[in-house]
Amino acid sequence: MTLKPGEVKTIAHLARIGLEESEVEPLAKELSTVLDLVAKLAAIDTSHVEPMAHPANTELRLRDDVVTESDQRDVLQAPAPAIEDGYFLVPRVIE
Repeated sequence: MTLKPGEVKTIAHLARIGLEESEVEPLAKELSTVLDLVAKLAAIDTSHVEPMAHPANTELRLRDDVVTESDQRDVLQAPAPAIEDGYFLVPRVIE
């Protein structure tokens, strides 16, 4: 599939990509090459090929949810200028 420069400009506009006029022709050739490769791959019959991996066949290895550190909130909040009910108080930035 060969893309024309006008089609490349339209695609660039839709993707909100700024292109210089000197970039349009080389990009049209590169995109045409990619589309030709995709067309070749789509033409290959893969119905007899078994998938090598599939995300539905995986199992997540989960670790036990255990506490590994002690509560240090008071120590960590000690240098804070203001805290209330265990939360850091900060100046309001949105009215």
